[in-house]
Amino acid sequence: MSRKIILILLAFMSFTVSAYSAGKQFTLVIDAGHGGNDVGAKGSFSYEKNINLKVALAFGRYVEKNCSDVRVIYTRKTDVFIPLHERASIANKNNADVFISIHTNALPAGRTARGVETYTMGMRRSDEKLSAAKRENSVIMIEKDYKEHYEGYDPNSPESTIMFEFINDQNMAQSIELAKYVQSSMCGTLGREDKGVKQDVFLVLRETSMPACLIELGFITTPDEEKFLNDNDNVEKIAKAIYQAFVQYKNKHSAGGSPVYLASSDDNGSKKNSSSSKENVEKDSKKKQGAKNEDKGEKPVKKTNSSKSETKNVPVFKVQILAVSKPLSVGSSLLKGLEDVDSYSENGLYKYTYGASADYNEIYRLRKSILDKFPEAFIIAFKNGEKMDVNQAISEFKSNKK
Repeated sequence: MSRKIILILLAFMSFTVSAYSAGKQFTLVIDAGHGGNDVGAKGSFSYEKNINLKVALAFGRYVEKNCSDVRVIYTRKTDVFIPLHERASIANKNNADVFISIHTNALPAGRTARGVETYTMGMRRSDEKLSAAKRENSVIMIEKDYKEHYEGYDPNSPESTIMFEFINDQNMAQSIELAKYVQSSMCGTLGREDKGVKQDVFLVLRETSMPACLIELGFITTPDEEKFLNDNDNVEKIAKAIYQAFVQYKNKHSAGGSPVYLASSDDNGSKKNSSSSKENVEKDSKKKQGAKNEDKGEKPVKKTNSSKSETKNVPVFKVQILAVSKPLSVGSSLLKGLEDVDSYSENGLYKYTYGASADYNEIYRLRKSILDKFPEAFIIAFKNGEKMDVNQAISEFKSNKK
């Protein structure tokens, strides 16, 4: 074992100890893959580097707006080239608690694929000749002094791979957990094809000393995927889904601080659900749902009757368990055996909730009780039949208790 690798290993141990020191602010490092003269994968009309940056910045905005106790650090915020080893170094020097690297997938000409996959550092489990890691790692060839920075790493050497898998093993369980949250949120709320959580030898992950994952948002070389990834509305939806996954992870692993949940809002935090727009969505959804269930002869999951289920002038909390593009029937396998599930329509999606109470603590406990079935579940709030900012609802709940 070279002296270089031993020093890296010792540095990892040092950073890991300091990262969990008492009273440390929770730190998230967001890494937009590629940049500058490294354009990443190429589509028919776009570059990976630009998609990655748009999603990374949008994701960061959600965290900065909703999580006041989180320090957000970006490896890049503009179109510049940052070597892979420097990206990991940024995370390590700032004692980050989580490192999330954002990328866009690609395949050789003539091949197509769709969907999201999320990676953690580990030995490659795939027989593909061109793995995602090999493609992402190829950027080191344009880095200055890459042989010095990546001494001891040979992508074709099992011994090299095992060494860095051992280094990351102390964070492996939490990295996989984070990756699963991302997959569940991205695929569950956006209806994206789930290509799974995987492991591979990514150089940008190998030297991070904290739980880390790398997200492949979709395939830029597949025409409809490229179009989807370049749509600004979809960029916001993707960023919101990643944020939701981050919040689930943080709420479980952050020492102290109040739980934070994603409110229904646009990028500026303003409410989008006016009574008129909500009525239009409800009417449209009712027609679609009634027609589909009539054709199938199925009984739909009941929709929330706000006037009966909610107390006037008092926030009512519920657990949102999933959002889908098509309505579900009673007994659907996607509900995983839960009964008394309600639904409401918003932004063209059918959203399903479990439980309803003016007592936030009761719903908080209810959410925890179903996390084994719905790890992506989060708390929402209504008042007088209108959906409201959940953080504001929690504040009102606390005020009413005084």
